[in-house]
Amino acid sequence: MTQLREQVTVTADPGAAESVESISRSVNVINREKIRERAEAVLAQVAAEETGIHLQRTSPAIGGVYVRGLTGNKVNVFVDGVRYSTSAQRGGINTFLNLVDPSHIQAVEVLRGPDSAQYGSDAVGGSIQLLSRSPAPAGVDGKIRGSLDTHFNSADMSLGSSLVSGFSARDFGVQVSFAGRRASTLRPGKAVDSHSAVTRFLGLPSALVTDGRLPDTAFTQYGGMVRMNWTPTEISRLTAFYTRSQLDGGKRYDQLLGGDGNLVADLRNLMLDLAYLRYERSRLGALDQFSATYSFNSQREERVNQGGNGNPLAAIQHEYERTTAHGLQAQARKRWSRQHDISFGGEGYFEGIRSPSFAVDPLTSVSSIRRGRIPDRARYRGGGAYLQGVIEPIADRLRATASVRLSGASYRARAPDSPAVKGSLLWPDDSLSVWDVTFRAGAVWSLSRGLNLFANASRGFRAPHMTDLGTLGLTGSGYEVAARDVEGMGATIGSSAGAGAVSTGRPVVQVEPETSISYELGLRSWRRSFDTDLSVFLNNVRGSIEKQALILPPGAVGKTLGDQQISAQDPSGVVYVPAATNPVLVRANYGDAQVWGIEHTFDGRLGQNVTLSTVFTCLRARDPRTGLPPNIEGGTPPPNGYLRIRYSRWNARFWLEPYLHAAARQERLSSLDLEDRRTGAMRSRTSIRRFFQNGATVRGLVGPGLDGRLGTADDLLLATGETLPQIQDRVLGPGVNSAPLFPAVPGYVTLNVRAGIRLGEDQDCLIALTNIGDRNYRGVSWGLDAPGRSLFIRYRFRF
Repeated sequence: MTQLREQVTVTADPGAAESVESISRSVNVINREKIRERAEAVLAQVAAEETGIHLQRTSPAIGGVYVRGLTGNKVNVFVDGVRYSTSAQRGGINTFLNLVDPSHIQAVEVLRGPDSAQYGSDAVGGSIQLLSRSPAPAGVDGKIRGSLDTHFNSADMSLGSSLVSGFSARDFGVQVSFAGRRASTLRPGKAVDSHSAVTRFLGLPSALVTDGRLPDTAFTQYGGMVRMNWTPTEISRLTAFYTRSQLDGGKRYDQLLGGDGNLVADLRNLMLDLAYLRYERSRLGALDQFSATYSFNSQREERVNQGGNGNPLAAIQHEYERTTAHGLQAQARKRWSRQHDISFGGEGYFEGIRSPSFAVDPLTSVSSIRRGRIPDRARYRGGGAYLQGVIEPIADRLRATASVRLSGASYRARAPDSPAVKGSLLWPDDSLSVWDVTFRAGAVWSLSRGLNLFANASRGFRAPHMTDLGTLGLTGSGYEVAARDVEGMGATIGSSAGAGAVSTGRPVVQVEPETSISYELGLRSWRRSFDTDLSVFLNNVRGSIEKQALILPPGAVGKTLGDQQISAQDPSGVVYVPAATNPVLVRANYGDAQVWGIEHTFDGRLGQNVTLSTVFTCLRARDPRTGLPPNIEGGTPPPNGYLRIRYSRWNARFWLEPYLHAAARQERLSSLDLEDRRTGAMRSRTSIRRFFQNGATVRGLVGPGLDGRLGTADDLLLATGETLPQIQDRVLGPGVNSAPLFPAVPGYVTLNVRAGIRLGEDQDCLIALTNIGDRNYRGVSWGLDAPGRSLFIRYRFRF
């Protein structure tokens, strides 16, 4: 039967290409043309307009992708089957995802639901598979072919270009790609920054400090990729791949005027070097297919931060990190009959991190050694082995898949690797070794021609990362400490991540693995005039690693956590440091979390030239003990959907597609979400005072009172003539100590339209008008508002 939407996945079953309709799991297949249409600035934007996945954007340059409500280190990422995620990955984002340029990628496949049985640790929410562009198949005419692509976006006044060129001969092919872009400052909807520090702490509009475009949101990115295929015989192939990418000038806007009001929050020298060498062979002994791969993955960054809500005298902290991973993989496949085959394989990844760190006194320019986010020279080992079988008990009617995997990981940080500061080492010896068995089982039943029912159950596993085990310092959620850093201090876990937390009585101990059990049931139907699918799922995350407030015994003020001195302590034991406005946090296996959801897509033909498409996703996360949202980093996206109508001329020279994007109001925010500067943007009388005396004063928003001296009790906010106590009462209310700026994330609807025009046999142009109504909005855990009304133009020339 001819389908309106035909999709093939090559990652759901490693080593096999299969129709999406024939498998027992949910997969998003995002092809090359969709990548060109959606990725206007960064790769993560391909998540738009897909069911079950959402965009997470911490800053213009860095972000991530939610898969079934989970993101960051609960979703692993692969490039051509090589693990791209590392154990140094931060919890709520993927710093290096956008270092892979969209022009280098042929397709993106997102496997929704726990997938640890095939792809190992971290696939609690799912797995993202990036498939690079490959040379044309052998046997072509030996000509050089390629394309030149250039684009402009008025939202951030960005300009960029990419050049892709390939050559293929009888047994050899090479593909080369170069790309670069310069993004300037971003204009959000209505030219308003909803989470601006002056709005958060002073209750004033962002126009007081911006001209409609957000300062510190510009960046430059450039890089290249080369892939070579050599086919020495009819049954063997050798593939070599290398990509290099760099991002300069990025900043964490949410830590600057976009949230905390700090003066320095740089993302310097983000660099990626990823390479692999793969040997593939068919008919190797009793095996039908065999492959072996070696990979090298180096990810480098330097974070430069100054805290204190804009305190110009606070130490400027430099945190350099370079994580290097060497990987070995092997897999094989044997087809016993048309209705039965098995595959098996294994891999090991060997990671190490260099993380020297120092702080500079801005007054004296004297530098001092400090502990980095993760102990320097820490190492991490991870890997496993899997076995998978596919059987068709009833040919072309019933197909079942089952897989099992043994996974393990180990971590070690050595005290002898620590420099001595004032006679003391900066970290103790620390280690952890864990292993687990995971599985996945599913079946797809053909009820009739063009109608399939599918179901699956799977177990996910995430070994604690270096980030979970060793983080000490400022992160996206606030200031964190690791269990070993508060050993002997009588530390306990708080009941929430907010200022209202009380001690649970549970001591702070090293975290353990988190696991999940997921169940899914779905229906797929395809006809000549429409394709549709509907699925429901439940994901039970057990031993969920969450961030909670650190509780210390009374008298903690003056003690040190890393290079920060505890500056305040609530009667409940919650403590604060100058680097962050919210309570100090600690990671713990706090409890369980449940995420359930409904996912739906529809594509229908309304006429010869018109198609209608809808996408809908609804998620809900809860702590089964309390019913409240769990403190999982990144929060949970709200129910949202898309409606698209595409008109395409019969000669394919022109198409037009208006579309709506709608998201509901998200009121189910966890205590971590409410404290997060990017979401709830909690503020207290203390944080208002700190910004007033520091960031606001440095930026010229505060002047002296009647005594004519700045820095005294009668200082005034120049825009309103108010003193500090008057501002605190107006922003929070009389007698209120703290409150979020946004107790919920507002819903929104945007109208957009895009069109494609073929200018000839070798030229085409893509034009898009987005957020036509100039709506101001943002998603959960976004570090900046979405672009306002904008024009995007992409031109391509093929040769």
